[in-house]
Amino acid sequence: MKDNNFSLPLMENNITEGDLAVLIDFLKQNPRLTQSENVKEFEKEWSDWLGVKYSVYVNSGASANLITMAALKHLYGEGEVIVPTLTWVSDIATVIQNGFSPVFVDINPRNLGMDEDQVFNAITNKTKAVFMTYVQGFNCLSDRLLNELEKRNILLIEDVCESHGATFKGQKLGSYGFASNFSFYFAHHMSTIEGGMVCTNDKKFYETIRMFRSHGMVRESHDEELIERYKSENPELSPDFIFAYPAYNVRGTEIGGVLGRTQLKKLDTNNKQRQENFKLFLDRLDSGKYRTDFDVEGSCNYAFCLVIKEADPEFRARFEKTMKANNVEFRRGSSGGGNQLRQPYLKGIVKEGEWNNYPEIEHIHFYGYYIGNYPSLDKQRIEKLCKILNSVQ
Repeated sequence: MKDNNFSLPLMENNITEGDLAVLIDFLKQNPRLTQSENVKEFEKEWSDWLGVKYSVYVNSGASANLITMAALKHLYGEGEVIVPTLTWVSDIATVIQNGFSPVFVDINPRNLGMDEDQVFNAITNKTKAVFMTYVQGFNCLSDRLLNELEKRNILLIEDVCESHGATFKGQKLGSYGFASNFSFYFAHHMSTIEGGMVCTNDKKFYETIRMFRSHGMVRESHDEELIERYKSENPELSPDFIFAYPAYNVRGTEIGGVLGRTQLKKLDTNNKQRQENFKLFLDRLDSGKYRTDFDVEGSCNYAFCLVIKEADPEFRARFEKTMKANNVEFRRGSSGGGNQLRQPYLKGIVKEGEWNNYPEIEHIHFYGYYIGNYPSLDKQRIEKLCKILNSVQ
């Protein structure tokens, strides 16, 4: 089936004319553009929306991962971090960069998150944290998982970069763990062009993250007692230039803050449309050819998750040919390109062929895809898309 009049990009109109008009009005004021009042207000408004005490805006979701792992190492020491095989590269790369040993587990095919039985089996006396990725907007939390991690005193770090607004038991993902990371990349639920956020309810971690965001400078902290302690311990240093950690500069800008505040106002409404889109997509998709039995309770999917049911390379070739012929943009391997164990950056860290021990992510690697899902999609385009997909023989 081919329709020359049809097209479906991964994203369209994520930053609208209305958003740009607000930004232009701001720029006309000849404002300070480096991190300032709009960043502070965005952090506060985001914390209120998410339901946490503290948020720290940074220049990308990957930077949020980076300083989260760096602060974790300085506060709790090195050890093992349990990570998914299906995630974005920075989740695993930042674990390695900060001296932790990554411990991999396979996925649950119904929500693409980590298989919690394998998580429990992977915990040792060296485990510092579980770094949970909510892939494409699916929830993969359970009371069993949360209770077990609390009982074993294991920190939960939530990667919510693809799941803004998804919930577990009515509470937003990103408000359960010790810390959570968000991305505001152009293709996600909302965008500051690039940008990210670290969120937490732990004040010590929050103050540490603030310093790690900006060169490790003590004056970035809001903790006056901490600042005075560093001053008294280092009388020979200028109080404006005391660097507590060998840290980074991953600050955001006022442009990102303005866009974030504007986009946040629309997020809940846009997410509701995405949820309706995804339900229609699964309802219309041929369940004989594609998986449709996902656990969508609490999900908020920024993309249409498409998984070919059978491991059939010839069907896959016809499927991709049909998608390209109909101008449907797609990404194979789902989030991050599939099984991270196959990536070159892990050579020497995991054994050759180790990926074969993870059959669920292996199927996603070769037969899993995502397609754009955004508020401007109407019912007719979604139904047309499903007809195109269902036509593949």
